[in-house]
Amino acid sequence: MFKQFTEHIDGNQVYLMFSLFIFLVFFIVVSLLLLRLRKQHVDYMSDIPLNDCTEDDNIKLLKQ
Repeated sequence: MFKQFTEHIDGNQVYLMFSLFIFLVFFIVVSLLLLRLRKQHVDYMSDIPLNDCTEDDNIKLLKQ
């Protein structure tokens, strides 16, 4: 299927294929990073606007 697209590329279509490739690579990298996040970190980041902790407290929470 992909072979059909690459056989008929001419002129400006190279830019279209390149931009599609960049988008797919970016999407895959971001997806992998999101899957690797620890739940503790996500919970900590979601609670930041609600907490009135000092910086020392925040550092202790991150190290747990």
